[in-house]
Amino acid sequence: MLPKDYILIVDDELAIRKMLRIALEAKGYTTIEALNKKDAIEKAVLHSPRLILLDLQLPDGSGLEVVKEIRSMVITPIIVLSVIDSEQSKIELLDAGADDYIVKPFSMGELLARIRTALRRIPSEEIISGWKDSDLEIDLTKNLVLRLGKTTRLTPIEFQILGVLLQNAGKVITNEELIKKVWGDSAQNELNSLRVHINQIRKKIENDPSFPTRLLTEPGIGYKWYDK
Repeated sequence: MLPKDYILIVDDELAIRKMLRIALEAKGYTTIEALNKKDAIEKAVLHSPRLILLDLQLPDGSGLEVVKEIRSMVITPIIVLSVIDSEQSKIELLDAGADDYIVKPFSMGELLARIRTALRRIPSEEIISGWKDSDLEIDLTKNLVLRLGKTTRLTPIEFQILGVLLQNAGKVITNEELIKKVWGDSAQNELNSLRVHINQIRKKIENDPSFPTRLLTEPGIGYKWYDK
């Protein structure tokens, strides 16, 4: 039986899988590997890993397709590893359900820090259980959002952002503070990622994302959750 914190490495290059496996196992993680899209989806569903490291370029399909299929079945955090440093690519992956996006080459220290942060994204007892009004219900303990009575899928990182804002409803949380709470103390250059995630959350919970009434922006400062 696989241990609780095992990580699924998805990459068709043996050298990269070996490098990641050695580095992760040196830090006490157990790993399992997948070589292609089919293998990745089967192992993600069968073994329910705590986290997935996913290369975008696979021999039998794109990493974007993997993210979409896995996200439709499990909420496992997904960190994309890619040589493509494109804002549009990042938006597509985050919109599809990826939790983080790291451009190659990257330092192993940065990757390990992001893994630790992703694995900590579990609502604690200090975080309020949720929020509810006439057409929206958020249950942070169950990672559940109901809008107009229908389930709306949010990624783990989107729930993490909501949790911080809901816990501080009515208070402005600065961009820097929100990034630190969600991505960790070592996070750098995550402002664009934060904006992308905020936009995706608004699309899922606001009646009109262009004129949000719940998740509000304080220009040049940060964000706050409207305190009804």
